[in-house]
Amino acid sequence: MLELYTWSTPNGRKISIALEELGLDYEVTPIDISKGDQYSADFTAISPNQKIPALADTETGITLMESGAILLYLAKKTGRLLPEDTQGYWETIQWLMCQKGGLGPMLGQAHHYLKFNPGRSTYSEERFRKETHRLYGVLDKQLCSRDFLIGEHYTVADIATWPWVARHEFQTVDLNDYPCVMDWYLRIARRPAVQAGWSVPMPDKVPMPAGFKL
Repeated sequence: MLELYTWSTPNGRKISIALEELGLDYEVTPIDISKGDQYSADFTAISPNQKIPALADTETGITLMESGAILLYLAKKTGRLLPEDTQGYWETIQWLMCQKGGLGPMLGQAHHYLKFNPGRSTYSEERFRKETHRLYGVLDKQLCSRDFLIGEHYTVADIATWPWVARHEFQTVDLNDYPCVMDWYLRIARRPAVQAGWSVPMPDKVPMPAGFKL
């Protein structure tokens, strides 16, 4: 059995979406980060960095923190969502690392300053707004000639990136300005597994750009 410790954030939803896509049985323990659940001794034993998500595999005895590591573990465990050919494998890894090292941290800062703390720092707002739009431009260029980040293959790189783009409104981004990202976003948003994974650990609807429906 897989035990998922998570909350309703982009990083948490990566794993619930992956688990749904892979059709794996799992149990959910909500970690309410607004109440400080992540600092409990029990959770810290599983996730020493005190961040969600975390995963415990009772079959193997392996526990993991960090969403990127968990995605790779699940892909390796099932032989899915990660191409086996050398080129496809490393292209997936590079875009997964791009999300972990760029998109996630920068868009997270955009959330902090533009959504939750507007007016606190004009410099920070402009810095992270500008970098957010630069990164959307990178994604748009990559996606204009392919269905997914790695061409025709839907991979852990898409699953890692998509929940952050789902919060485009938090980042003051209009997806109409990035039509290839928009097409990719909608293509993934309509997947039943994505809709199910988005609602973990509590029911919620996938955010849709104005004028679009699932």
